[in-house]
Amino acid sequence: MTTASAAPKSPRRGRPGYDQDSVLEIAVRVFNRHGYDATSMGMLAEELGVSKSAIYHHVPSKGDLMRLALDHALAPLEAIGESEGATSGSTIERLEFVLRSTIAVLIERQPYVTLLLRLRGNTDIERDALRRRRAVDHTVTDLVVAAQAEGKVRSDVEPRTTTRLMFGMINSLVEWYRPDGPASPAQVEETAIAMIVDGLRARS
Repeated sequence: MTTASAAPKSPRRGRPGYDQDSVLEIAVRVFNRHGYDATSMGMLAEELGVSKSAIYHHVPSKGDLMRLALDHALAPLEAIGESEGATSGSTIERLEFVLRSTIAVLIERQPYVTLLLRLRGNTDIERDALRRRRAVDHTVTDLVVAAQAEGKVRSDVEPRTTTRLMFGMINSLVEWYRPDGPASPAQVEETAIAMIVDGLRARS
């Protein structure tokens, strides 16, 4: 006798048992696995176990999923520059705050930031995201320049190159950091700050 549990599963029709956030979370996982360009709505429907029309109940298109996903990465990164820690205190304190906050966002929203960092700029959505990401980078470069002017950061480092190297280290978290790994978020943050900020401080 065939039981209900043994019956083959078929895609659910109509409204899926997901809200928009959970649909987005799974979509980002598929985008990171296969690449945005190579991912079809059919692939997303298969991953979710629903029909394509059920996905359209939550979002109008694959592009809208991408836009929402990238905003999940960019919005908190952009907000860092507007927060009190980034706008008050000495320049070196502000720089440290921005770097610590950036590390926290990368760890908290790792799949979304992974998607952001793998963009190729093939679509208007991607190009807009890359523009926003460059604006975040410029904020940090400006802090390095200001800290140099105050004598807080070594004068023998070039600000734009320094920013690229700092973000190169921090952004590598998306490739190797695992929540169940040996290093806690706090340990990662403290190690990165020790290497970056202590290395940049002007020698007395």
